[in-house]
Amino acid sequence: MAAEIVNPRSDSDTGQDGGAEPLDSFDPAFALHRGGKMAVQATVPIRDKDDLSLAYTPGVAKVCSAIAEQPELVHDYTWKSSVVAVVTDGTAVLGLGDIGPEASLPVMEGKAILFKQFGGVDAVPIALDCTDVDEIVETVVRLAPSFGGVNLEDISAPRCFEIEKRLQERLDIPIFHDDQHGTAVVTLAALRNAARLSGREIGQLRAVISGAGAAGVAIAKMLVEAGIGDVALADRKGVISTDRADLTDVKREVASFTNKAGLTGSLEDALAGADVFIGVSGGTVAEEAVASMAEGAFVFAMANPNPEVHPDVAHKYAAVVATGRSDFPNQINNVLAFPGIFAGALQVRASRITEGMKIAAAEALASVVGDDLAADYVIPSPFDERVAPAVTAAVAAAARAEGVARR
Repeated sequence: MAAEIVNPRSDSDTGQDGGAEPLDSFDPAFALHRGGKMAVQATVPIRDKDDLSLAYTPGVAKVCSAIAEQPELVHDYTWKSSVVAVVTDGTAVLGLGDIGPEASLPVMEGKAILFKQFGGVDAVPIALDCTDVDEIVETVVRLAPSFGGVNLEDISAPRCFEIEKRLQERLDIPIFHDDQHGTAVVTLAALRNAARLSGREIGQLRAVISGAGAAGVAIAKMLVEAGIGDVALADRKGVISTDRADLTDVKREVASFTNKAGLTGSLEDALAGADVFIGVSGGTVAEEAVASMAEGAFVFAMANPNPEVHPDVAHKYAAVVATGRSDFPNQINNVLAFPGIFAGALQVRASRITEGMKIAAAEALASVVGDDLAADYVIPSPFDERVAPAVTAAVAAAARAEGVARR
């Protein structure tokens, strides 16, 4: 499949009822999306009856019979090993929330073309009309024979944690919830370089994360795996600690391996003396709280479209500032991670994506910056052509080292 931008139009299609002027006549976003952003393209020609007899019947029967006898041949003689399912239920779409499966499709198509553009990986958007955990798991399991991997996308917490875990247990292909792990990989890469710029190791840093949803939990886990000095998460009720009685199972687990300092109180309280702020929650952090952070602090305010700390404010107090926006330096963008991670996993037919593979992806991404490291350049641009090859190679090597590669 070719994930390419297409823009078919019909003069008779107004896009609205009653003959009203079409939306795309005054908004370029609608013009780009008309007809969808993807197309299916054959990789072999069908020019005559000989081509037809090879691509379809009777020639295809030989291939089908061979796969029936040796199932592993499916990877060699179909597209399975090079295609990913991008699966959502439309419950946590970008900054839009629970907008449903149909409304999520433009985002899923966008994700698919990013897979192709930045990683050379074909991807198929699949929006499911169900939100029950059991139904989603069973549906994806039944779809799995067609795909080499599954990218879970925009599924609300805490269901996303259980869905990913159960699919990983039942399937022997990579299952990756990008809202969790893609964000965590890119955040760790940027933090490694920020620490390097300041002459410190990650183990010397204390971080505070605003938001204990999918991204916040995954970032915390990855920072602990990478050796962070300490990290605490804060939700709407304050810092997550083992003495809180109102925690969900996921937050209780997080409390067991974070916040070694035993902090309590509000997010603002936790920021006093902290080296790193990571925002994945929205809302606004008071300037006074940012000012209370340690000298030479890092502020990664990643909420879109409005960062938790505006860069103009952050730069008054922080040595390195990053956001989730493309119009400021140091954009924490998942497209830096997921195309290369899947490309590397598919390249070696990995049975799963391990923590080691994710850490390797972060280290490879950080290394792309190299000697050009600066306060406004701790993470490369998504358009840096070195990114995907570096991440792909690192992930493939890590898969082999961890014993999950099958070639």
